[in-house]
Amino acid sequence: MSASSSSAVQEARRALAVRLREMRRASGLTTSELAARCGWHKSKTSRLENARTPPSDSDIRAWCAACGALDQVEDLLAAARTAESMYAEWRRLHRSGIRHHQEAAVPLYERTRLFRVYCSNVIPGLLQTHAYAAALLSAINRFQGTPDDGCEAADARLSRSHVIREGRHRFLLLVEEAVLRYRLTGPGPMTAQLDFLLEAMAFPAVSLGVIPVSTQRSMWPLETFMVFDEERVQVETLSAEINITAPGEISVYLRAFDQLQQMAVYGDAARRLVLGARATFE
Repeated sequence: MSASSSSAVQEARRALAVRLREMRRASGLTTSELAARCGWHKSKTSRLENARTPPSDSDIRAWCAACGALDQVEDLLAAARTAESMYAEWRRLHRSGIRHHQEAAVPLYERTRLFRVYCSNVIPGLLQTHAYAAALLSAINRFQGTPDDGCEAADARLSRSHVIREGRHRFLLLVEEAVLRYRLTGPGPMTAQLDFLLEAMAFPAVSLGVIPVSTQRSMWPLETFMVFDEERVQVETLSAEINITAPGEISVYLRAFDQLQQMAVYGDAARRLVLGARATFE
């Protein structure tokens, strides 16, 4: 987990801990008194209030009952789940295959108006062909040791990507030039994938930039990330998906995206880079 992503998770956990502490104080209980009512050692109260230990659902229910605040149980449970879902291991998300995770993202994609996407390792999912997506997702399944549902997951990914052609959405997409040359499937499917990128450049809602390998960089290559409006950032690491919702953290990624945009080329210059990569698969 990057330092930025880690701090976002910790910030959410600390915010929940502060709410628990304020609830205890408002009820007039000391840490020892609350511990006695909950039936645990007072050190556990301290750990929960200082975000050293994340609370379980039963901890939250016991805490609220001890403070006479049962009306806050559901709100606190939701806050706890949000904090923990910020960092989700791929093996857990994909334990029954990737298709379900693709389908679960559909509401987020449909309500987002402005997508900012930076990819340093693969073609953006929104612009993947079925053959490319199936090869990539199957490779991920094999690496993670999860059920191989690459074809079905690719179906779900392309279905999710209907927003690229429908609705009132805008897409600012950036890829590193090297991404165009990574051989994630056979020459034929790779050629078809690059042909689709050329086609997508003409979509009214799409702005596709390519960062040349020869450019003088003001920002180093980063992990792949997506910004949904200005409400959420999803960062993809090798082991996990990280969801960032803290405004301060989001602003860091927006600033990085702006710098990456300034290094990219567009239009005819971008097409030449795609065509150059395409020629290596012929």
